[in-house]
Amino acid sequence: MFELPDYKIEKMLNQGFRSEVYRGSREVSNQRVVFKRLCWEFPTPSQLAGFRREFKLTHRLGIEGVIETYELVREENRLVMVLEDFGGESLDKCLLSGALSLTEFLPLAIRITDILGRVHQQHVIHKNITPSNIVWNRESGEVKIIDFGIAAELSQENPEIRTPHSLEGTLAYMSPEQTGRMNRTIDYRTDLYSLGCTFYEMLTGRPPFEMCDPIELVHAHIVMMPPPLQRWVPEIPTVLSQIVLKLLAKAAEERYQSTFGLKADLQRCLEQWEATKKVRTFVLGESDLSDLFQISQKLYGREREFEKLLAAFSRVSQGAKELVFVSGSAGVGKSALVREIHKLILGKRGFFLSGKFDQFKRNIPYSSLIEAFQSLVLRLLSYPEEELARWKQTLLQVLGRNVQVLIEVIPEIELIVGKQEPLEELSPKETKNRFDFVFHNFVEIFACEAHPLVLFFDDLQWADSASLEVITRLLSVPDSGHILIVGAFRDNLAEQAYALTLAMDNMTELGVSITSIELLPLAKEHIQQLIVETLHCTEEESLPLAELCH
Repeated sequence: MFELPDYKIEKMLNQGFRSEVYRGSREVSNQRVVFKRLCWEFPTPSQLAGFRREFKLTHRLGIEGVIETYELVREENRLVMVLEDFGGESLDKCLLSGALSLTEFLPLAIRITDILGRVHQQHVIHKNITPSNIVWNRESGEVKIIDFGIAAELSQENPEIRTPHSLEGTLAYMSPEQTGRMNRTIDYRTDLYSLGCTFYEMLTGRPPFEMCDPIELVHAHIVMMPPPLQRWVPEIPTVLSQIVLKLLAKAAEERYQSTFGLKADLQRCLEQWEATKKVRTFVLGESDLSDLFQISQKLYGREREFEKLLAAFSRVSQGAKELVFVSGSAGVGKSALVREIHKLILGKRGFFLSGKFDQFKRNIPYSSLIEAFQSLVLRLLSYPEEELARWKQTLLQVLGRNVQVLIEVIPEIELIVGKQEPLEELSPKETKNRFDFVFHNFVEIFACEAHPLVLFFDDLQWADSASLEVITRLLSVPDSGHILIVGAFRDNLAEQAYALTLAMDNMTELGVSITSIELLPLAKEHIQQLIVETLHCTEEESLPLAELCH
């Protein structure tokens, strides 16, 4: 327990990774309140700033159905948020006694949907809708959404690729795009997916996916559909199961596009249930229209090209090593195509690393290679201690004292393996040979049957000759495999890329397996398809605009 002037702290309600929640009262008025306190005894400036931001955002929303904030108080090195206490309990604790009946679920689901809709109208994405962040007073029926700690005040957001251990949010309720492995931006529809996970648990007593392994859980959200709700509770009406599964669609475009449309369908279920204790099947989403302009993020007109890339990755997963060149003009969608294989790589527990060559850094050797593997090292540092210790043992076992060669270009490796003895100085040529040898062994650690490696290099036309030599060596040395290197370049600049042209010729002579993919501008029918799915109109209505865009 802790002490605050003017307040009495009575008992702890919950302890999470970032914060602790207590119940108490104001001493003068005896008003019931809830305290949310940072867990860390010595929080960093960024942690304190994030907590202040959460308080200000929640306070500014001022929406009925969002927990009310009273004040932010300093307690020694920490901050404490004082919140209203309306006698509710988090939904996850309510569900410990079992799933909800339809009589309880339908009115509650409608209220939660309505509150979330009002949050979205304020251009806020919650990003962590879970049963533990919905508080419900079962007696009064009052319900509130809490915890805006990772909320975004944006219409959309680009997610980072992080390890499952370090993702923002709660894995069991996280949308596919929020994992950073779907080549999609995050918008308010991520909350609708999380709401679908929450509804699933409210109706069945269990979340859609129950894997313990974080990577398996992320993979499930990306590619697997959960069992129909009737498998667990046969009495659930088919149409209600369809509503929840529509919320759980992998592509945001296939979910409900607004809380208004979802609420209308739930309301229809409630009316039928109250009248006849039955819910008949009906067409979903008849009232589902979004008031926001959202361009569809699906890939159009790239099916054959994606199949080529997929086939190359499939061969690499089985032990091959391969190079794929993706060429096309600037902005034609080379990077978008390559990043589409993220979800497949995760299914094989693979690594996807990317780097970008710069026209003005061609005099800096290995810059893009270092960028790619630096991001991998930072990901490893976010792993649990036991797993990080295994990587340390592997690195030292394979590289020995030579790991210092890599520490000199990727200093973060020292945080994994510890401080190493300096290496003897060699001539420039010997130094280069040593680096190439050590780097090749380093890459092979991460390219194996257990986790194939995909390296994506953008703007390959600006690559330096030293980097191209390393890439050639990785693909031509025998007795290695499970590595796919994808290089994207602008075909109109290929003639100026002398180093790349020479490297291509050299790889061909060495027998490197090469697949070439040329991306052409989209055909008119593909643009028309994009417009139809963005504006929700007919093909006939879309034709004039499609012709103009084309």
